[in-house]
Formats: sequence, structure tokens, C-alpha cells
Amino acid sequence: MHSAMPVARALQLCPHAIVLPGHREKYTHYSGEVMRIFRDVTPLVEPLSIDEAFLDVAGARRLLGSPSTIGAAVRARVLAETGLTCSVGAASTKFIAKMASGRAKPDGMLVIPAAATLDFLHPLPISALWGVGATTADALARLGIRTVGDLAATPLATLKNRVGEAGGQKLHDLSLGIDTRSVVTSRTEKSIGHEMTFEHDVADARQVRLELLRQSDQVAVRLRRAGLAGKTVALKLRFTDFSTISRSRTLSEPTDLAQTISDAARDLFDALGPMVQRVRLIGVRVENLVDASAVVHQPSLWADESAPADGWRDAEVTVDRVAEKFGHGAVKRASLVRPAREHPQTPPLGNDR
Repeated sequence: MHSAMPVARALQLCPHAIVLPGHREKYTHYSGEVMRIFRDVTPLVEPLSIDEAFLDVAGARRLLGSPSTIGAAVRARVLAETGLTCSVGAASTKFIAKMASGRAKPDGMLVIPAAATLDFLHPLPISALWGVGATTADALARLGIRTVGDLAATPLATLKNRVGEAGGQKLHDLSLGIDTRSVVTSRTEKSIGHEMTFEHDVADARQVRLELLRQSDQVAVRLRRAGLAGKTVALKLRFTDFSTISRSRTLSEPTDLAQTISDAARDLFDALGPMVQRVRLIGVRVENLVDASAVVHQPSLWADESAPADGWRDAEVTVDRVAEKFGHGAVKRASLVRPAREHPQTPPLGNDR
């Protein structure tokens, strides 16, 4: 038996196997948390599946360090924030990075420098190549091709004659470590958001507002890193009974400021009226994204340099710079700093907002 095998086939092979039920909501939640960590490193994230993605960290190297340093930091953060292990493969191409990641499993990291690509690749069996199944491997074996090195030494015309024009060219390129594909997101980024499931359902409106502020900060940082701004702020709430509601507000102009996002999210929450159910999950999202450099901010009614929006922009950009130097969380809002002696309590329903 192996991963991705249909359950019916697995039971044929092992009739006495014990099949445990899945927990799709939990898997989706943790996948979202891991992808959020990836996007904190770089906005160039291409998900492959619920638990796998390509990251282009070229633009993050000056700030975050070498690929091995970034990979180690990602693994440590995933473990610390989710309790999950994470395997990392780093290389100059997507194809080699995926192979390295596979060989780093179940809980490791393998970095393949560009100069060492062929040394890593050529001793491997041809079945290790991405997309080479049993049928293709058998066809190549009949030509005496058993390793990637054998494949690289085979004339291109021979490969095309055996597996076709396109297939032969692809195998030839892969055997030489050639992969010109860039990392692209699976879809055009239409929104940036963050959501979190509370450890215990929350009945305290003040705690909900603080979480809205924290998430607004995270969303704003991601917007600024991606060079984006958004004109619509959306709020998502899921309650104890798993019912979910969403509300949104369109702003007068696109923003990448946490304070503006937080103000809109808080207003949407307050407009719901008194809390009658505990909150299980909360999310903040900014939609209708545009290039932030194209946004012309309208003059404030205050018409001077002390305008509040200008002050918040300066403050948030300064916090970004501090975070780049000393790490995320080095500076945070006073309202988000919890005294060491404080332990969260979930008060009974009916508390005043």
C-alpha cells in the first residue's frame, strides 16, 4: 500500500486494515496555516496540493538569508505554530526542488546547489523523474536506460523515436536539470486575508475585537510585502453551531494600512449587534486588490502633515522596517501585549460589548 491509493484497493490488499475517518475541516485549517507561513516569507507561492507548495525566495534572500537559512526557519516556524513536521527541498529549479523535498522526507531538508545538480540527479533511477511512470520506465529500460545519467547520455533523436517528440524533449531536458518554469500562483491574487480558529469558543466581544486588530496587522503586512492595496474589507465569523456569516465594506480608496482595515472590520462586527453565540472562527480579508504604487491617496480633510492617516502610514512602515531587522513581533501594539500574569478566560454569554 502507498499514499494516494484508493481505499477500496487498499482493503483488497489488506482486508483487515483499520480505516480511520478523515477530518477535512482540520486538514484545511492546518493547510491554510502552513500556506500563511509560506506567504509570510514570499508572496510567490504556488500550491501543489493541500500540503505542498513551491516558493520563489530569490527576492527574500537579501533580507532572510541563504536558501538553507530560509528553509530551516520555515521548518522551525511550521513546527512551532502548527506542531507539524515539514520537509524542504531547495534548488535552482522547481523540478529539482521537488525531488530534493521528496528525498528529505519525512522530516528533513536537502539543499542542491546549482553546480551540484547533475551530481545529485544522474545516479538516480529514471523512475525518480517527475512524470515517469511504470510504462515509460519500462520503455526506456528496453533501451538500456536505467538511471538519469543513462538518459542524459542517450541521443535526443533516440528518445523522441521511443516516447514521442514532446516526451523525448521533456525527458532530455529533465535529465540535464533543465526546467524553465517559474513559480506562479495557482490563480491571480484576488484577495489577501487571514483567519483563525480559537482554541476555545469565545463569548467576549473585546477578545474578538483584539483578534480583528491582530489579523488586520497581519493582512496589512502581507499587502505591503506584495505591493498591493485593496478597496474592500471582509469579515468572516463562524459560531459554535458552525453557522458562518460574512460581511464586507467598500472603502473610499484602496488601502494597505492595518488601522484602516481594522476600523472597517470592527465596524462590521459592531453592526451585528449583541453576541448571542460564542465565536469559533474569525477572519479578516481585503479584496479588490490593485497595485499599491498606482494608488493616489486623496488629501485628508485635515490638510496638513499631522493627518491621522499619514501618521498611521509612517508608524506601520516603521514597524515593517523593525520587523525586517529584528523579526516579526519585535514591535506590536500595546493593546495586543498580554501581561504575563493574565490567563485567558471565556466569560459567560451576555457580557456587555
